Amino acid sequence: MKKHIDKVRVYISSHKIISAVVLAMILLAGYWAYGKITSTTGETQYITTTVQKGVIVSSVTASGQVESSNQIDLKADVSNTITYVGVKPGDKVSKGKTLFLIDTKDAKKSIRDAEISLESAQISFEKFKIQNSNENMNADLAKSYDDGFNTVTNAFLDLPGIMSGLNDMFFKSDINTSQWNIDWYEGQVSSSDREEAAIFKKNFNDSYTIARDSYEKILDSYKSTSRVADAETIETLIADAYNTTKLISDSIRNARNYVDFVVDSISRQDRNTPSVIDTDKTSLNSYTSKTNTHLTSLLSSTTSIKSYKEAFLNNDLDTQSQQLSLKQKETALQDAKDKLSDYYIVAPFNGTIASVAVKIGDTSSGTLGSIITNQKIATLSMNEVDVSRIKLRQKATLTFDAVEDLSITGSVEEIDTIGTVSQGVVSYNVKIAFDTEDNRVKPGMSVSASIITDSKTDVLIIPSSAIKSQGTTKYVQMFSTPLTAPAAGSQGTPSKTAPVQVIVEIGISDDTNTEIISGLKEEDQIVSRTITVTATSTTGTTGTISTKSLLGGGRTPGM
Repeated sequence: MKKHIDKVRVYISSHKIISAVVLAMILLAGYWAYGKITSTTGETQYITTTVQKGVIVSSVTASGQVESSNQIDLKADVSNTITYVGVKPGDKVSKGKTLFLIDTKDAKKSIRDAEISLESAQISFEKFKIQNSNENMNADLAKSYDDGFNTVTNAFLDLPGIMSGLNDMFFKSDINTSQWNIDWYEGQVSSSDREEAAIFKKNFNDSYTIARDSYEKILDSYKSTSRVADAETIETLIADAYNTTKLISDSIRNARNYVDFVVDSISRQDRNTPSVIDTDKTSLNSYTSKTNTHLTSLLSSTTSIKSYKEAFLNNDLDTQSQQLSLKQKETALQDAKDKLSDYYIVAPFNGTIASVAVKIGDTSSGTLGSIITNQKIATLSMNEVDVSRIKLRQKATLTFDAVEDLSITGSVEEIDTIGTVSQGVVSYNVKIAFDTEDNRVKPGMSVSASIITDSKTDVLIIPSSAIKSQGTTKYVQMFSTPLTAPAAGSQGTPSKTAPVQVIVEIGISDDTNTEIISGLKEEDQIVSRTITVTATSTTGTTGTISTKSLLGGGRTPGM
């Protein structure tokens, strides 16, 4: 660049300043054009991540105030007949004491059903592992190749006789007339049928020539191939045998068409059909039956080998599917066992029974009673969407603005059944009992709660940002060939091919991640998000060029 600027200065020494300015503009335009050529503006880059197994906890957050002495209504999550009432008004009770018992017959049946379902899934999985072990699958695949070679061998027990029979039938010459039999057939038709007979004759002759050439080629290949040849050679041999047999079958069909036409022509001449033609027709029918049988067997061998090869490819996916089914049955059993606790209504804390509203034989559909406590309680206000996810006795974590670094656990003990409407917005009060007491927490303090609505361990999770929607369908994007790591200084990796959409079934979500139930497997690479490059990158160093520098330090040449 210095060389170019020096030339400008020499030029300026003998011309007016306007000429230098023009040249300076040209140089600046060159810099601009160079930057445009190397621009990556508009390029799409893909940021990827991998599917991992982990723990996911779904929760709902809300805020409210701490209250001291309070009365809480005792309610049940399930509706059935009450079989036990263990308290009366005025009784002092300790945390965890059973106050009411609801008929557990249905709950215990659900547990038994879940245990049977799990046991059945375990048996199915064990059978699957035995049937789909690598040893068994290798044995099955090896047998399919051996069976395929046997099928080819059986075909070549018949094909030589069929080809020899067709040759003798149509291409063996008469000793007396030196006339091929195919021409003899043509000589049997009337003069008016000669032109059409010639067409049938040509169709057969052409198809026979093609079949014969293919047969001679595959025969040599068959003779030189061993039963213990490699898999690819056996597959090729089976495919070639099938194609050759099909060509021979087509040739036989054309021969039958030719013979049938000749017979029809003889009949129209009121002549008797020569016995040799009847013999040939019987032979052609036999050839047709044999080739059809071999075609079916060869095709079956090809399909069998393909199925066993695909089984190898799908075995990992099938194993994961079986494991997922087993995991679902285990989860269902645990859910059924957890559900059993809903039939036992226990004291959520130490307190005094204020009232008992039911007796044995009643239905547990309303308030069973109430309990008074001096223990602190958090009263939260929740909207209608969040409260629909809340259930009694769900665990919660409480934090306080006034007491930093303090976290207390608790459980949901009361949920409003009727909401309060304010300015068109419906809200519900939810009360959470503290599991422990801390003297730093005072009545009236602000409290924030995170209520755990669901949690799962050892499940597939991905960033929620990777999940896209199309109607009710959820999908992620991924590449057939995983992308390489981003280049230094880049956030993502560009790709000339677009990612494909993979439909997924999702489960629970937390603030950042979502559970994947089906559609992906561990370590799959997916697109978490895409970015479009908007900055212009150039190689080399660019600067600002001024007319002053081009004019040689501010001199006014030619003046």
